[in-house]
Amino acid sequence: MVTFPVGGMSCASCSGRVERTLAALPGVERASVNLTMAKATVVGEVPLDTLMAAVREIGFQVPVVTESFAIQGLSCAACVAKAEQTLEKVIGVTRVRVNLASQEALVAYVPDVVTFEALQQAVQSMGYTLVRTRTDEEPMDLAEAERLREYREIKKRLGIGALLLIANMLVMHGHGMQAWLQCALVTPVQFWVGWPFHVNAWSALRHGGANMHTLVTVGTFSAYFYSLLVLLAPGLFTARGVAAEVYFETSGMIIVLILLGRFLEIRAKGRTSLAIRALMGLAPKIARVIRDGQELDIPLKEVVVGDLFVVRPGEKIPVDGVILKGNATLDESMLTGESLPVERGRGDAVTGGTLNRTGSLICKAVKVGRDTALARIVAMVREAQGVKPPIARLADRIAAVFVPAVMGIALLTFGVWYGFGPEPAFNYALLNFVAVLIIACPCALGLATPTSILVGTGKGAEHGILIRGGDALETAHKIEVVVFDKTGTLTQGKPVLTDWSGDDVTLGLVASAERRSEHPIAEAVVNGARSRGVTLMDPARFLALPGQGIVAEVEGREVVVGTLKLMREKGIDCASAMERFQEYQRLGRSAMLAAVDGVVAGVLGVSDPVKPHAAEAVRSLRAMGIGVVMLTGDGRIVAQAIAGELGIGEVLAEVLPEEKELKIRQMRESGRIVAMVGDGINDSPALARADVGIAMGTGTDVAMEASDITLVSGDPRGVATAILLSRATMRNIRQNLFWAFAYNVVLIPLAAGVWFPWFGILLSPVFAAFAMSLSSVTVVSNALRLRKFAVERSGVSKV
Repeated sequence: MVTFPVGGMSCASCSGRVERTLAALPGVERASVNLTMAKATVVGEVPLDTLMAAVREIGFQVPVVTESFAIQGLSCAACVAKAEQTLEKVIGVTRVRVNLASQEALVAYVPDVVTFEALQQAVQSMGYTLVRTRTDEEPMDLAEAERLREYREIKKRLGIGALLLIANMLVMHGHGMQAWLQCALVTPVQFWVGWPFHVNAWSALRHGGANMHTLVTVGTFSAYFYSLLVLLAPGLFTARGVAAEVYFETSGMIIVLILLGRFLEIRAKGRTSLAIRALMGLAPKIARVIRDGQELDIPLKEVVVGDLFVVRPGEKIPVDGVILKGNATLDESMLTGESLPVERGRGDAVTGGTLNRTGSLICKAVKVGRDTALARIVAMVREAQGVKPPIARLADRIAAVFVPAVMGIALLTFGVWYGFGPEPAFNYALLNFVAVLIIACPCALGLATPTSILVGTGKGAEHGILIRGGDALETAHKIEVVVFDKTGTLTQGKPVLTDWSGDDVTLGLVASAERRSEHPIAEAVVNGARSRGVTLMDPARFLALPGQGIVAEVEGREVVVGTLKLMREKGIDCASAMERFQEYQRLGRSAMLAAVDGVVAGVLGVSDPVKPHAAEAVRSLRAMGIGVVMLTGDGRIVAQAIAGELGIGEVLAEVLPEEKELKIRQMRESGRIVAMVGDGINDSPALARADVGIAMGTGTDVAMEASDITLVSGDPRGVATAILLSRATMRNIRQNLFWAFAYNVVLIPLAAGVWFPWFGILLSPVFAAFAMSLSSVTVVSNALRLRKFAVERSGVSKV
């Protein structure tokens, strides 16, 4: 899959044309174009050069930036040739020039496709070093840079156009030369202020297409050139019974009003990506590293794996690492959504972008650049924002034929009014023709879905919820049942020794025997004994019996720890311990028997504590009308005890790892829409099988890769939040689509004069321009309401 920027798109017709062109290429499995982000995503084995050429062939651009880098280690012309050839092989690089004398490389590349790290790795593979010569950050997101450029350009044109329009309105009430003065004042508006519309329209026309700009250009030039002909040769019209009226003010006001709408739309769209820009801004620009015993402040880009870095109170963690020295309180809310700070000490992992509130740390860099958790989160959010949900397909199909259909309606309107309308028929026909062209708004259709997804996924990131694609976002709001894997999802995933019925001396023997075992329960017993101050010894002999327990020799005494079955096989009488053993099981503990020299010496109770907010997560889901199921490999007694503690009514116990996927499949076949929540490698098939797979960010990378949604903090309450966010986003998308469809369905007939015979209602082209501008702004503004999304812990969302 490759995602690359596309320039020159202005409406849904443009994005639809690019999407259809890319999808038609041999080898392309799927293509999606996001108008809001100005990016295309293509799945398939097709070279990027082929994709870029196809986009450019239909009149759009794939922007390329050129940047200079320093290359260290070049010594001859052969080195230069080798460096150029290697860099040119990096996907997204279009041209490379390496200068031996200055030790510099001039690289032209496609932003969002090529990263500095990719270029650096390519150069390092040859034994050279690539250094960024610019001191500021890498180029900002191209869509944002293009938005800012267009915003400034339109602001300048809008200001001048508004002044000329005001002067024109004053002249309209002036002396007899007013028509010529209007022409003089409106001509710069038509040709210079409206130039961006005309250039885009011509570009589309040259490549056999049409878009929103085509409608504006045809409409305004129709009014302008008709008015010009009236001035130059009024007899042509009066001789045919046509009123010799000029419509310069109509042409000028249409351009200025649509430009005003575009200005407001661009400004509003800038706020839709605030969340992703906030994420990108979390990492500090400078890192303080220790090299050769000295502390140095270096750009973040120059930090490499293995570097030691220092973080003082009030500073941000620069990259992912592990604490070597010190203790601190870290604020991780910007990544996880959790407001409470967490304590971190020696051996704990730290995440780049989080804030150190108290304490000084010395850490070792483990992941840098695009491998950090923050970079991966940003990449996942961007990927999600570029994927369309199924609900958007209807709008895409309509947008594909929208402009040609509007052109046809406009021509039909002109013909009907000219042939059957009241006098002056030509004037009525012209004004209604222009009104139809101007009021039609493919932009609202194109913006309805991507703007909501942009804001919704960004809001999810603020809450520590990463949504991978549009399908998951749309399906999540329909979830009927949530299946939780128990270990690591509802529980901490780290067993602890909670109960021991014997004395400390015997516990020391038992824990010493368990020291050789790698089982998590054995680790819990050893840690529990140490926390009680018990002295441990090394076993002289050790034997692990999978699924049963262990047999060991400690200080000359035989120690057996394990199941009731193991005790019976060893001929050990456990009658005296059965009451305690069964009590621990009823409490949800993993109960084990311990015997020393053939005599039962006590019962161990090990449990995996439930997460602090697990019960609240279950209550929230049930309050939303969603069923909750717990899936576990534990025995039924233990599983029922934990389910009872959490308020879960349906339990699937004693399920083997390979059976989890089967259970999910059976639920789906029964007609229910199922979400699976897990964190381990053995959960991956079930996560992939579910309608929506939700992975804990504290779990394995395999589980996160198989899932549709990732909860960064691992808090199970995030499941309800994700579903509520999905409901809010889908509701917002439906509102936008309803507005976009209703606007065009109602107002195009009105502009065509359909209601004139009955009610005498006609729509002025100037009002049409105002309404058209308002429609796009309304869609974007409605999407921005998602920024107010908040969750009350009772499971109620507010937007």
